[in-house]
Amino acid sequence: MAVEVGSMLRQWRSRRSLSQLDLAYEVGVSPRHLSFVETGRSRPSPALLEALAERLDVPLRERNSLLLAAGHAPRYSEKPLDADAMARVRSSVQRLLDAHNPNVGMALDRTWNVVLANDTALTLLDMLPRDLRSGPVNLFRVSLHPDGFAQRTHNFDEWATYLLDLLRRMARITGDQRLADLEREVSAYPSVAALDGRLARERAEPRDRAELLVPFRLALGDQVLSFFSTLTTFGSPRDVTLDELTIELFYPADEPTERWVAMMQG
Repeated sequence: MAVEVGSMLRQWRSRRSLSQLDLAYEVGVSPRHLSFVETGRSRPSPALLEALAERLDVPLRERNSLLLAAGHAPRYSEKPLDADAMARVRSSVQRLLDAHNPNVGMALDRTWNVVLANDTALTLLDMLPRDLRSGPVNLFRVSLHPDGFAQRTHNFDEWATYLLDLLRRMARITGDQRLADLEREVSAYPSVAALDGRLARERAEPRDRAELLVPFRLALGDQVLSFFSTLTTFGSPRDVTLDELTIELFYPADEPTERWVAMMQG
């Protein structure tokens, strides 16, 4: 067990680009002791694991894995969002999403499956083919799939590049194999695979960019609507489900879209 948890800690330290010496001093242990932990010669206590995980910014799910690998009990619960204990949080998030109508709002789990949504988001998701809506609706998948929103995204290259960078960063930060598998899946889509050549040409011919944010430009009929989004997370989660929950809210990015939203609201 000590060897396994030591290897896991070494992987997290490598992901964060921290030397063994720096990490040891920052958590207040000797470099010799940390070396013994990483090589499996010493079994870390729960307190030491918590200190190391805090400094390495290890997500709660993986903190439980570290504790289990060292032979300790996990510290963080993982209650489903529909559990009774989650009722207050769940209703608060749903109220936030509903208040955001007629703009799109949704809550996402770690792999960006939609777990809660407002009416506007549900209407938008209903435009997708049935096979993309069967099972959990994954926002990365439906945004990048050629039969999904990719065919309606007016600035697909720009928006897809943002989503791919985000997905790769999430996979790197968490070390979650599900995110790595999802990244490989969407990268193989023809709509995404063709990006590389186009982006190489764009980098060779840099253009001035007036936008403050990368917009999501959605073609609906003869209209092109432009939105920007915000991502919100819980500030002090002690549960894995809440630690991994992200709320995404979309807002009009230009005046025509603002007028369209006002018309929808009226």
